[in-house]
Amino acid sequence: MTQQTLEQAPEEVKLAVDLICLLEQNDIDPQVAIEALKIVKSDCEAKLKKA
Repeated sequence: MTQQTLEQAPEEVKLAVDLICLLEQNDIDPQVAIEALKIVKSDCEAKLKKA
């Protein structure tokens, strides 16, 4: 994905790319990342239900 393509991408794609970079730069174990993302997903879903 080029920089120009990323700039035009939907917000969720931009966020996903940022998160992937953050995880890779910090050498986060993929299994740990998956478990953490499950927690984040649950938290976001709970916030949506309250809105």
